[in-house]
Amino acid sequence: MSDHPVTLPVPDYIYDRARQIAVGTAQSIEAVLLQQLEDAFAEPLPALPPEEQRELEALAHLSDEALWTIAREHMAQERQARLHVLMDANSQGTLDQAQRAELEALVAQGQRLSVRKAQAAAMLTERGYRVTIEALSAADE
Repeated sequence: MSDHPVTLPVPDYIYDRARQIAVGTAQSIEAVLLQQLEDAFAEPLPALPPEEQRELEALAHLSDEALWTIAREHMAQERQARLHVLMDANSQGTLDQAQRAELEALVAQGQRLSVRKAQAAAMLTERGYRVTIEALSAADE
């Protein structure tokens, strides 16, 4: 693969974000911009439904604050409680067909949430933030 030098004007907000990431990750601005271009033109994530792929790809356009909100998101307390009840019933073999469908839906929601949170955390890391357990639980206090 050969390289092709390109010169283009970059808006301040993009340059500032690239500089922030470069400083935070000890890379050159050029390396950061090239990585972002590679990510932008990468093949879509395999094994995810198209709507979930689009949702994850859209995270790249969110503000840092919005990504922190997503990274700190939790499943609603009521849904967590219901999930535990259904999981207990499942382990005892007492689920009916409707409950099994409900359990599968709640598990799928939890998995989508986990993937979204992980993607948000990865993007925050790329942007130069330290994503720690303490940082993720800061909003819980």
